[in-house]
Amino acid sequence: MSGVWKFKNGVVRLVENPANEQSSTMKRKALLHVPTNEVISSYTSLERKLISLGWERYYEDPDLLQFHKRSSIDLISLPREFSRFKSMHMYDIVLKNRDWFRVIDV
Repeated sequence: MSGVWKFKNGVVRLVENPANEQSSTMKRKALLHVPTNEVISSYTSLERKLISLGWERYYEDPDLLQFHKRSSIDLISLPREFSRFKSMHMYDIVLKNRDWFRVIDV
């Protein structure tokens, strides 16, 4: 028996797949390009925005999309599939481009 024990309204119950339960209560996140107020919905769109900000694409690792800025030591590494693009990747982009991107609730 695996899972997570939850206590709610005086009742303890076992949630066997907590990921499914969390997804129904958690808000989805999206990456917003602030100057254009555009929600990033594909890597093509994101790549265009990053290149315009001086980021260069690296092609060394076939499993990742990577971007580097010559003027810094920063590296942005993203999963190859956009469907695996998570909030931690979004916050990494925001941290390295503070005035250009924001993470929002959808």
